[in-house]
Amino acid sequence: MARTRLFLAVDLDAVVRRQIVVLQRTLADIAADVKWVEPDHLHVTVLFLGEVDDRDLAHLCRIVAKVAAATPSFPLSPAGLGAYPTLRRPKTLWTGLSEGAAELVALQAALVPPILDLGAFRQEERAYTPHLTLGRVNGEDAEAALAKELPKYADWKAGRTGVRDVTIYASEQRKTGPAYTVIGRAELAPD
Repeated sequence: MARTRLFLAVDLDAVVRRQIVVLQRTLADIAADVKWVEPDHLHVTVLFLGEVDDRDLAHLCRIVAKVAAATPSFPLSPAGLGAYPTLRRPKTLWTGLSEGAAELVALQAALVPPILDLGAFRQEERAYTPHLTLGRVNGEDAEAALAKELPKYADWKAGRTGVRDVTIYASEQRKTGPAYTVIGRAELAPD
């Protein structure tokens, strides 16, 4: 039985994406040993599904379309800079959201029950916190250099984009990094 690794996400417009790339380049000047998310891969994950049976794909797309159609479109504003596990030990760099986080939490909460009923994934234990991953830090020297500078970007802002759909992505791990393929898009209700 064939399976596809899937996740649901919202994408960014070109202007906001460019601002994030500028931030990545600025941070790259501080620490070279970071694996940056490619510009065309920048997104906010709504729900990671993992491996899903291909026979469930059409039904999954219908579920996402139904939930999206009942969700009004909304603005999204990436802002601030954070790191997992902490700013003092940055392993993963991310930006939060000054606008749109509550709407993404509500969207994710509406998607989980019908997708769980489909049996397409297992729900995570931790609560969903919308964020946008910028890159993964490799090495203690890069961590130390970034730890000194990251607090300066607490008030950073990328601008505002409109969220008008949810994208269903397939993800394939390759030696060069992940490759994403759009399986479908589900439009949100007009605002």
